[in-house]
Amino acid sequence: MASTSTSRPSRGPVASRIASAASNLCSDNQTLIAEIRKSLGIIKGVAVDMEKAQRPDKVKELEKAALELLVSYDDCTRLSEAVQNVGNKYQPSAQFTNFRKLLEDEIAKLKEESPFVPQSSPLYRQFKEAIWNVHHEGQPMPGEEQEDIVMTSTQNNLLNMKCPLTGKPVVDLENPVRCMDCKHIYERIPIMHYIRTKKAQARCPVAGCPKVLLVDRVVCDPLLPVEIDELRAADAPNEPITNVEDFTEIDDD
Repeated sequence: MASTSTSRPSRGPVASRIASAASNLCSDNQTLIAEIRKSLGIIKGVAVDMEKAQRPDKVKELEKAALELLVSYDDCTRLSEAVQNVGNKYQPSAQFTNFRKLLEDEIAKLKEESPFVPQSSPLYRQFKEAIWNVHHEGQPMPGEEQEDIVMTSTQNNLLNMKCPLTGKPVVDLENPVRCMDCKHIYERIPIMHYIRTKKAQARCPVAGCPKVLLVDRVVCDPLLPVEIDELRAADAPNEPITNVEDFTEIDDD
């Protein structure tokens, strides 16, 4: 009986509930990931102001804090991926399921496949570049060619820079949403109208994307506003942070 159920292409109600619970946990964890990403942006901004104020000691402290946050960021990201993988693969059986072990094994597998080195993270490179540009804007950082620094400064996690339906830049969208399957970004009202009009054949309107869009899979995930704000900040002139005193007074004794 167990072997018959596992051979069926469709998932049973128990497996479906586990997959749904895993998806909800991942969504909750995305909020934490977004907050960590925001904190990294704040730390970078303060570090830039400290570099302008010629406070290299404070810059070093902020760099250390950024590296620690990057480790937490990676841990949370891998946890979300592991939870989603366990939920998608789970099939009920007569034996007791040790979900803790399944999750720990999945996280270990992900770390083994792609070890994380904070100093190699694109977010860390952006931090270092922002500090470097205070006094050396337009010049490549030590050990890098000009092409490398241009690629770093334009790097972001957004797959498309314009809504494929309206043509508006993503930084100008009033209600941006992202497909959780293909990661493309759209203006909410036009894409929802597009999905309902096309019904079961609502293929992603980005040229060459094969994914079919579902209403409940096109959402404003917690990380999307953060990434769009980062893109806006990258295109905007540097503005000093006004509450620097709150940071510089820490550990001054």
